[in-house]
Amino acid sequence: MKKFLKYFLRTVLVLFILVNIITAFHAYKFTHFYDAAEAAPQNKAAAILLGINAFKQQNAAADSGNEKVILTTADHLKLEGWYSAAAVAKGTVCLFHGHGGKKSGTNAEAEAFRKLGYNTFQLDFRAHGSSEGNTCTIGYYESEDVKLVYDFVKSKGEKNIVLWGISMGAATITKAINDYQLQPNKIILEMPFGSIVEAAEGRIKMMGLPAEPLARLITFWGGTEHGFWAFNMKPVEFAKKITCPVLLQWGANDPRVSRKEIDDIYSNIYTEKKLVVYDSSAHESLCKKENEKWVSAVEEFLK
Repeated sequence: MKKFLKYFLRTVLVLFILVNIITAFHAYKFTHFYDAAEAAPQNKAAAILLGINAFKQQNAAADSGNEKVILTTADHLKLEGWYSAAAVAKGTVCLFHGHGGKKSGTNAEAEAFRKLGYNTFQLDFRAHGSSEGNTCTIGYYESEDVKLVYDFVKSKGEKNIVLWGISMGAATITKAINDYQLQPNKIILEMPFGSIVEAAEGRIKMMGLPAEPLARLITFWGGTEHGFWAFNMKPVEFAKKITCPVLLQWGANDPRVSRKEIDDIYSNIYTEKKLVVYDSSAHESLCKKENEKWVSAVEEFLK
């Protein structure tokens, strides 16, 4: 019996160590973007065991009306943004893309806002697009990136600042509000996750793997590897600090962000608010998927 117990305990210990090694690799890949020439091709087994190599997406060419702006973080990373000024503007909309995205991925939304009479500022988060860095903290340190954009637009004398974000971009806006007490005039949040744990659950489910305990292990290792306590990244809690009107939007077919996450965030917004659900959309650009409905909802909210 003692031999069996020792064998059993050793087996459990070995499995525990292996699971943690695998999730630590996955956490690193989830929070790291390679430059195109940096990573070797992966086979399927390596991707399953060690995670998928994600590459920084390249931006499409900037429109002629876009001014390139470089912002610098506290740790000296150069972030690239595009600022586009309207002849007579009602305000400025700052746009923030999702995890693995790029600023040109928000071109459809930026163009729509400009048609509604707003200046736009599109940013590449750190480790994305044309910005420096390779480490992404799923919104934790990126909250500084949002503040840098907000401060830049405010320094131009703008009195009507609107923050728009999708997925990680939306979650990061709530973190910036919490960290820096930003005071935008209005906020548009599209499919923000409730917490990093829930964001990890959504990613794992899409891989066909059991969410628990993998989501919590990936959250733990992702934060540990980059020097922060990832369990504190909770947009559902940060939403309580918002003091301006909020438009919260979500696609009913979203496989990553659940309706419960959206409802929990909505219930924690204590200011003027509106929730719009897009019946034909998933975790994608609502502006592109259901353009007419999106433009109508946004135009009404910005009045």
